[in-house]
This record gives sequence, structure tokens and C-alpha cells, in this order.
Amino acid sequence: MKTTARRPRSDSAKAAVTAAQSVALGPLPPPAFVRLSKQARPFWDAIVTARPRDTWTDADLILASNLARTYADIEALQQQIDGASLIVDGKPNPACDLLDKMTRRALATGRQLKVDTIATVGKAQDIHKGAALERGARGQIEDDLIPTMGTLQ
Repeated sequence: MKTTARRPRSDSAKAAVTAAQSVALGPLPPPAFVRLSKQARPFWDAIVTARPRDTWTDADLILASNLARTYADIEALQQQIDGASLIVDGKPNPACDLLDKMTRRALATGRQLKVDTIATVGKAQDIHKGAALERGARGQIEDDLIPTMGTLQ
């Protein structure tokens, strides 16, 4: 028997009010017992806003902090590789191997937290339909009746 409270339907007025309130509060802060570097904080914000605010548990937030740190490390490794090269002293740059491992770790943790593409956007066939709609909309961009960033300024 399920013991957690039932969530309101996503198309209900109550769900819309909850969503608006969550957005107004901004991203969830890290728990007091979790420390994040300045470099990891933008990744934290992106991670915790990928799911509804009321679905995060403390255990999830601990994993989210690890994912944010991993993303920050990936960025630092990529900058290191960009500054050096793929080959250092005739051998593959060791940072490339670390980058690969960190990327795999991030993918696995993202799936565990349900913040990966399938969980947040949908399956590939659904994404394809949305992309086709956007392509069609881009084809209509010259229409004077559709406001664009250039016409809004």
C-alpha cells in the first residue's frame, strides 16, 4: 500500500498554483550539511530546477550536490584540455580519461535523480515532434503577425 500523499493532477489549478509558487521561491538551496563551491552552484541551480520542487528529498539533494560538483569538475577538466591538447608529451592527455569517467558518472547520477533528458523532456520520438514544430515555426518567422525578439525591442 502506498503511504505517500497523492500528488494533484498536473493539469489542475492546484498544480498550476504550486508550480507558480515554486518558481517564485527560486531554486532550492543546498541542505545546510552540504557545501558547494562557487563553481558548482550554477550547476546545482540547473539540476534542482529540472524537477518539481516538492519532489526532492534530502537524499536526492545529496546526490544533486554530487552531480553539481561533477559538472563543475567536468568544466574544469575541459578547460585544462583546451589549454593543453589531447596529446601531451606524445601520450594521450590524462585529463581526457578523467573527463570521460566524470561524464559517465554525471550521466549515471542524472538518470538516478531523474533529471536526464528522457525524464525531463521525454522520449526521442516526442523530442523529434517538438523539434519539427520549432523548425516549422522558424519557417514562419518572417510573418509580421508573429512577434520576435527583434520586433519586441
